[in-house]
Amino acid sequence: MPRPQRDVLVTGIGLVSSLGEGVAAHLERFTADAPQPSLEREAYAPYSVHPLPQIDWSKQIPKRGDQRQMETWQRLGTYAAGLALEDAGVPADEGARSTIDMVVAAGGGERDMSVDAMVMERARKTDDVERVINETLSTELRPTLFLAQLSNLLAGNISIVHKVTGSSRTFMGEEAAGISALQSVRARIASGQSEIALVGSAFSAERKDLILNFDLAELMLKGEWKPVFARQAGQDGIAVGSVGAFLVLESREHAEARGARAYAKLTQVEGDRGRREGDGMKTRLSRLLPKIENADDTLVLSGASGLASIDGAEIDALNEAYPNAARIAYGTLTGHGFEAQMPMGVALAAAAIHEGARFSVTDPEHERAPAGAPKRAVVTSIGHLHAEGACHLEAADGD
Repeated sequence: MPRPQRDVLVTGIGLVSSLGEGVAAHLERFTADAPQPSLEREAYAPYSVHPLPQIDWSKQIPKRGDQRQMETWQRLGTYAAGLALEDAGVPADEGARSTIDMVVAAGGGERDMSVDAMVMERARKTDDVERVINETLSTELRPTLFLAQLSNLLAGNISIVHKVTGSSRTFMGEEAAGISALQSVRARIASGQSEIALVGSAFSAERKDLILNFDLAELMLKGEWKPVFARQAGQDGIAVGSVGAFLVLESREHAEARGARAYAKLTQVEGDRGRREGDGMKTRLSRLLPKIENADDTLVLSGASGLASIDGAEIDALNEAYPNAARIAYGTLTGHGFEAQMPMGVALAAAAIHEGARFSVTDPEHERAPAGAPKRAVVTSIGHLHAEGACHLEAADGD
């Protein structure tokens, strides 16, 4: 006989993006009249990038040595994880944090841009390109580069800096990794395999190598910036955004025992992937979306990337499932955070439910403003190449 599923609560949020740091800063931007993003248009022209604000890393990563040995994405993730633990009221000692499990969604590390430029420059001057590439890489790359780029080092750094030493696992795979990380943690807590866990991701968008890679795949938004759903075919694309998003999730029993404040209840996390020809993606997403009889008090936060053909299928599925629900594409203000996209959306949804925040629309033609404070939320994350996911949250004291 299956064990009854336990409630899973969001008790801590650590959030950093181009909009600022912390829950209050993000709610202020999302609830402002006609909210607008913070963009960097010159440094990466013709692309628009949502950059990080100024951050005092020492507030969550006290040792300068720890800061120096991390790449930006690792510092960002470690910082956001610290914010989440602090927000959840978890004491900063090994005894309190040794039982916290951790699941991280991580991408690949950052590249040595100077060596990349050197390879391209030398390759232009020879017919024996392969030999030049091999010689340059073998002599110019620092020996510790690849060790420093290991994806599971984000979890390692969080363990070292914040003393989180329960079980640990890392998912890779862009948006799918963020979906799977949340799905795994929620299932473990609901089934009784875990009591409290830290889950999330970080993405550093201010990388010319990464922007080049995405542009070669014809994924980047060029020229004039527009809100996510307003990017029509031929003028669509992704505006990348730096994001650090971590959550503390707990069983209701564990949270109540330590007197923790709960933002919301995470009732469902579903993910899938498959071929996208025809109606494949829309059919899968429609199946993943939670069934809500009356969605008038539901906030739908879409993690759409800005790719018109994919976003159009999502809008169709959302219109059919929730014809009257408020709908906001949160990537319009934050940029697209890949692995961090779903954790960021869940963080925003939990905060909106807890604070009764009415998010404003940036794109009235394609978004719908809420009529009142949301009592539940649906968060989507649609992978730019593959994977779809949907989360359902409701008030922490809901039935």
